[in-house]
Amino acid sequence: MIHIIHYNDDMSLPPVPVNFRTLDLNLLRVFDEVMTERNLTRAAGNLAMTQPAVSNAIKRLRESLHDDLLVRSGYGVEPTARALELWPAVRAALDALREAVQPGRGFDPSASRETFVIAMADATAASLMPPLMRHFQAVAPGVSIRGRPLLSRDPRGALASGELDLAVGYFPAALAAIDHATMQAGTPDPVSHQRLYDGEYVAVMRADHPLAQGRLTLETYCAARHVLVSFSGRPFGFVDEALASLGRRRRVVLTVNEFFTAAQVVSQSDLLTILPHHFIGSTGIAGQLTWRRLPLEMPVVHVDMFWHRRNENRPDQAWLRHEVALAAHEVYGEPPPTRVD
Repeated sequence: MIHIIHYNDDMSLPPVPVNFRTLDLNLLRVFDEVMTERNLTRAAGNLAMTQPAVSNAIKRLRESLHDDLLVRSGYGVEPTARALELWPAVRAALDALREAVQPGRGFDPSASRETFVIAMADATAASLMPPLMRHFQAVAPGVSIRGRPLLSRDPRGALASGELDLAVGYFPAALAAIDHATMQAGTPDPVSHQRLYDGEYVAVMRADHPLAQGRLTLETYCAARHVLVSFSGRPFGFVDEALASLGRRRRVVLTVNEFFTAAQVVSQSDLLTILPHHFIGSTGIAGQLTWRRLPLEMPVVHVDMFWHRRNENRPDQAWLRHEVALAAHEVYGEPPPTRVD
């Protein structure tokens, strides 16, 4: 059930309900498509409408809900806080309606023109996107992927708001929080996850770096200058946390948000960085780099796929998860996923 509330500008006053009886529910379908695409023209194409018709529908919904909902940003639109709050309920209601009028409906990838939004680091995308898109081209030529960068190592908020369909990455703190919340509440967490593969982070430097000969010790590692890859911009990573537990620290002189950038920087300087071992061959400059195992104990890097439980039984979302897992199996040889028909 969708409860639509208009909040007064004066937050001290109680919220005023929108007149649901006069609300054109067709506008919510347009709203859902624009929220998915973040672009009026693409949404119009998916809905078989003109772009002016979509603009007019959003204008009418704004007037009904007394909120801007979507504002222009670059080449698309960005949702307001109210739109992000409303979207999950609208998406769930539309899914329930589809199931009611088309019970047991399947998903035909060959005929679909859906767009899925997936967040992952550039190192992960470099490995998974090529086989994923190769298979899409063969079996789902009308399906599109909107790849987005990870902004943190906890994607649960973006999944809950509906901004993402999937997030793929190394999310140790989020996994621990999900397990703890599940044990405490005795019910499944709103976010589900599946292991895709295990990896390893290694220390990387230019091939002729002074530290490239011999074993890398904790003393020489801490004494070096480092590039940190941080999705959030926080200048303190999980390696720094591990060093702090040993009473040690390293000097981070540059923070970037892409592994590829870090690789480029260390290939042309005396700086060190941490890269996923599997990514080194995808940098395009592997011959200019060398790597050493980290001189401290680090946990295995578990790369997981996260999604919101409201999408658990949607045929299109189940198909997407299967395809991503299949791509991971092709690249890393992990156990193949169970097929979704």
